[in-house]
Amino acid sequence: MRNDSNKSLSAIMVIFGGTGDLTHRKLMPALYNLVYDKLLPENFAVVSIGRKAKTSEQYRDEVFGSLNKYSRNKIDLEYWERLRDLLYYVQFDFTDQEGYVKLKDYLKKLDEKYDTGGNRVFYLAVAPEYFELVVQGISDHGLAHQEGSWTRLVIEKPFGKDLITAKKLNDKLIEVFDESSIYRIDHYLGKEMIQNIMVLRFCNTVFESLWSNKYIDNVQISLNEKHGVGTRGGYYENSGAMRDMVQNHIVQILSLVAMEPPINLKTESIRTEKLKVIQAIEGFTGDRLRKNVIFGQYGKGVIDGQHVVSYREEENIPVNSTTETFVAIKLQINNFRWAGTPFYIRTGKRMGKTSSEIVIQFKELPEVLYFKEGHVQIPNLLVIRIQPNVGVFFQFNTKDFSTHNDIVSTKMDTSYYNPTVGNTPEAYERLLYDILRGDATLFSRWDEVEASWIFADRIIEYRGQKKFDFPNYDAGTMGPVKAFELLAMDGRKWWDV
Repeated sequence: MRNDSNKSLSAIMVIFGGTGDLTHRKLMPALYNLVYDKLLPENFAVVSIGRKAKTSEQYRDEVFGSLNKYSRNKIDLEYWERLRDLLYYVQFDFTDQEGYVKLKDYLKKLDEKYDTGGNRVFYLAVAPEYFELVVQGISDHGLAHQEGSWTRLVIEKPFGKDLITAKKLNDKLIEVFDESSIYRIDHYLGKEMIQNIMVLRFCNTVFESLWSNKYIDNVQISLNEKHGVGTRGGYYENSGAMRDMVQNHIVQILSLVAMEPPINLKTESIRTEKLKVIQAIEGFTGDRLRKNVIFGQYGKGVIDGQHVVSYREEENIPVNSTTETFVAIKLQINNFRWAGTPFYIRTGKRMGKTSSEIVIQFKELPEVLYFKEGHVQIPNLLVIRIQPNVGVFFQFNTKDFSTHNDIVSTKMDTSYYNPTVGNTPEAYERLLYDILRGDATLFSRWDEVEASWIFADRIIEYRGQKKFDFPNYDAGTMGPVKAFELLAMDGRKWWDV
């Protein structure tokens, strides 16, 4: 990232939910590291809003404690003092309309102090049920628009629970904000290796020329986690893996992997090509759902030598819960580039390992030449590792120089282990910086969200109609047996590389 510190980036960031976990774990460390990297504008301030009574000084001390826990950079007092001077706390319950009057006056004073020109970023780090309420309060008290300045609204997932609720929320948002001012944040798109997908494809002839059904046998996208639902049981029980991971993170990654080259690198050009991929996903009929969608829920098991409880024994989870903690899907993209090439996606909690990766398996050669000599040849693989091993490796066959005529598989590997690249501040640094610059490339446009809900709703509906024998995989394994059978029926397997 380069330093674009100038007047156009000047703004006050208002964080609703300023005392929450997201703010302390992700947003404040991200802001600190933007200060550390000298990427925040000179004219900038942060106002955190919370219900608890405290002073700005008390709040700053709490933030300092959070930075010591969660920042990727060791805290340097010089940079901390720079951020500390920008932080303010305003106490009010955002269900109280008088609080917005107080906030408006407070922001006006900070505008004068920091010369921010009335520019605003409203970040909704609150529970989804409060999104509409907060936006209405912003609108009713004249906070959404000021002459000669810009305003941007940032919303965390989940963006609705289904297409109907997503549309209802979006209708409320666009009453107050233009589509171009709404930033629907997906932290996965802030990860460096996700952004690297387009670079790998469109900057390397060797890959883009082979990037089609003619040369690619299948594509696998796996987002696996060792940990369970933890303290998020109440949220997760109403979400499940489909809403929590597939509808947003996985669909967005899929669209980047499968998109056509955009006409340029402008935001709308990239978003339009991503949308075409989502719209081209083949619809799921009753028969295709039964054959190509696998749900799972974890039972008891062992993770890293420690015994862990089943999903139904987690906090705030009913003993007879039918919420899925694992999903595997085989899908087809019906366009000229990808017709006939299967895309396999899977995501699960309490898996045998934590890993997020994209595997491109190229087609095998005809069984002639070296095959006739009895040599085993492993397919060529291009693996894009998102976490915790970050990087790319390419697997190919070569002669084993320690023997006379054997062939071995080898790798060109750029990956390195980085245990911090999970749901961490690094992604938020990129995304917050882009919000200030007005670059919405890594954020979802409404029609992308709409198309992804159309895809996800049919599968979620099927899950609700069918009874499943849960739990059906032990914690510490790689999911239900049926998920392996899904690929085995096609003569394929999941690659764990």
